[in-house]
Amino acid sequence: MRKILTVLAALASLSLTNCGYNAIQTEDEQIKANWSEVVNQYQRRADLVPNLVNSVKGFAQQEKDVLLGVTNARAKVGSIQATPEVLNDPAAFQKFQAAQGELSSALSRLLVVTENYPQLKSDALFRDLMSQLEGTENRITVARNRYIKAVQEYNVTIRSFPTNLTAMAFGYKEKPNFSVENEKAISTAPKVDFNPSPAPSK
Repeated sequence: MRKILTVLAALASLSLTNCGYNAIQTEDEQIKANWSEVVNQYQRRADLVPNLVNSVKGFAQQEKDVLLGVTNARAKVGSIQATPEVLNDPAAFQKFQAAQGELSSALSRLLVVTENYPQLKSDALFRDLMSQLEGTENRITVARNRYIKAVQEYNVTIRSFPTNLTAMAFGYKEKPNFSVENEKAISTAPKVDFNPSPAPSK
C-alpha cells in the first residue's frame, strides 16, 4: 500500500510540474517582487515631495494653489495601501495608478512654476532635490518596465494550453498591467507647422 501511495505522489508531483503549476508560481512571485520595487520607487518619490514643496515655498509663496495641489496629491497617494492584493483587483490597481498619475501631474505643474524663479533654480538645495527627483523618475520607469514584462509573461503562461487548465483549476486569473490614461490623446500624432505665422496687418 505504501508503495502505491509513493508512486501516486510521484505521479502527482510529475503532473503538477508538467502542467505548468510551478511556472505559474515562479512568475507570480516575480510579479510580486517587481511590484514591490515599483512601490518602493513611488515611495521614494513621495518622500522627496515635502522637501521639494518646502524649498519652493521659500521662494514662491504666491504659488499656494500649486503647492497645495502637490501636497494633496501626495496625501492621496499615501492613503492607498499598495499591497500585492492590489495586483488581483483591477479596480484597486486603477485607483493606485490614477493617484500616482495625479501626483505626476501636480509635480509637472510645480516644475513649470519654478521656471519663473531663477533664484530658486540656482538654489543648491533645490537643484539637489530636482536631481534626486529626476533619478527617482528614471527608477520608476525601469521598475514599471520590469513589472510590465513580468505581468506579460505571467498572463501569457496562464492563457496558454495546457497551463491554462491548471490556472483555471487553481483560480489564477490575468493580472492588470499599467496603462496610459490618455491613450487616445497620445495616439494622435502632434501637428508640426514650420510655416511662420503671418505678420499682423497694421
